[in-house]
Amino acid sequence: MKKILSNVVLTLLVLTLIVPGFIFAQQRVQTPSRSTSSSTTSPAPGYPGRKSARANAGNATAVVERDFDDALRLIQEQYIDGKKLDYNNVFKSTIIGMLRSLDPHSNYYDREEFDELKTDQRSEYFGIGASIQNYNYGDQMETFITATFANSPAGRAGLRFGDRILEVDGVKMSGKTSLEVRDKIRGPRGSTVKLTLERAADKRTQKIDITRDAVPQPSIPDAYMLKPGVGYIDMTRGFNYTTTDELQDALERLHAKGMNSLVLDLRNNPGGFLDQAIHVAEVFLKNGQLILTQKGRNGFRDNTYESRNSSPDLTPLVILINENTASASEIVAGAMQDHDRALIVGQTSFGKGLVQSIIPLEYGAGLTLTSAKYYTPSGRLIQRDYSNGGLYDYYLHGGMNRLNKKGEAVKPAGPEKKTDTGRAVFGGGGISPDESIKPRTMNLTQRRLLSPTFNFARELVNGRIRGFDSYRVQHDIDFLHELKPDDLQVTDALFKAFKDFAADDPSLKLPEVLLDHNRSFIELELRFNIVTAAYGRVVADRVFITTDDPQVAKAVDVLPKARDLAMGGAHASVQP
Repeated sequence: MKKILSNVVLTLLVLTLIVPGFIFAQQRVQTPSRSTSSSTTSPAPGYPGRKSARANAGNATAVVERDFDDALRLIQEQYIDGKKLDYNNVFKSTIIGMLRSLDPHSNYYDREEFDELKTDQRSEYFGIGASIQNYNYGDQMETFITATFANSPAGRAGLRFGDRILEVDGVKMSGKTSLEVRDKIRGPRGSTVKLTLERAADKRTQKIDITRDAVPQPSIPDAYMLKPGVGYIDMTRGFNYTTTDELQDALERLHAKGMNSLVLDLRNNPGGFLDQAIHVAEVFLKNGQLILTQKGRNGFRDNTYESRNSSPDLTPLVILINENTASASEIVAGAMQDHDRALIVGQTSFGKGLVQSIIPLEYGAGLTLTSAKYYTPSGRLIQRDYSNGGLYDYYLHGGMNRLNKKGEAVKPAGPEKKTDTGRAVFGGGGISPDESIKPRTMNLTQRRLLSPTFNFARELVNGRIRGFDSYRVQHDIDFLHELKPDDLQVTDALFKAFKDFAADDPSLKLPEVLLDHNRSFIELELRFNIVTAAYGRVVADRVFITTDDPQVAKAVDVLPKARDLAMGGAHASVQP
């Protein structure tokens, strides 16, 4: 085993020296067998300079191999806990350390991690199909079912909002994080997981066996009308195999409802497949308009991608982005901005302009290796700086959101470029919005209120809050419900009932004046939880989007400006 792992390390070193920029992978990357532009596992024959690269790599790796073997031998012979050495961890950290010296996005995955990475790229995963979350319950952190998905194993088994997970396969879950519980629940398709639950409906303990199955996770979970004429498409989950098809279906449904302008939400979208980003941009760009330019090592497989759509959707468009909008989603936002096709609203995006190849290795492991950079139509490289090599600084202080010692925003580091109508744009750290606005936030007091609002809603929807039977959820979850402004609103009487409930919990110690001060927040959280219990999580997300999302509200306000911008861009694109 030690010899095998040693050979893997040395093989990876050679790859880092000789692998050409031959494919793509954005933030979340592509599995090798599902797409025409999928990952290649070896360099193409005839790669220029390949022979000399191998020769140089051979000289370098001979020295590294000697030093590596010497270091490993010394560890084996002299390290105080050498007999307890976990060679998998030693070699894994060696490989990751080597890749981290290159850039923040080249990475190594063991078999389990590589399987999970590939799962992330599908439009489904294997599990029971339920959302879970931690809340304080008494003096202990517990994990609750907060929602089940349509036609999921959890839904068929009768799991509902508020069910408390006591055990998974006989292991107690009290005090564990929701991520730990999730990992215990997920497993191979067709396998069985044994759950012990405290049922929210009657507080009884019940053991349930659920067979894991494929659970759909669409990249566009929802699309609806914000108000007459204004459509909204939720594209926050990433770009997977079906994203473009889902987008076209959503557009067709919204146009049928009278949509004449659109808000496309790319906030928190971590990226995904390059070809899907290209096709999404194609939906809105005219034939021949540039989407991006990709530049690899020594010019090998440099590519430009243009729209091939002779009848694009020309609906006036606002795109929402934030600091977690990354990679493939930045390709779409950058192309729309450079061609003045959309107005960009929100916060500066993450700033990932690197392209990764996915390389499967022996024994089920794999790695992502940066093999190219991409540029927006105006020529911007949006990659944030990673020259200091620190991951903490890269992820938390990189890009154009960072501040200097005076607390002032750092100016874009990249050169100035021009959009089709001559507007100045910059690279060097993400996509800067045309209209900046901060998101909805929570203060510490409001965070403390999340558990009591959930616990109150759990009692309410199960008929245990006297005088409010109309909020009791006795029907099956109506996943197709069209939420109306007056659905399940929190009345004055219900808010008072919540205050009485909170007063009976000595662990809160929140004075009534503080509850009154945070009334709008409490009402919003209560309604969100009640709607989740009745209609599912996707419908419940509309509560925040339509009621208290300043970025969405701004997007709606500037739609006339987006319309004027798109008309100017269209005029500019036909000039000689």
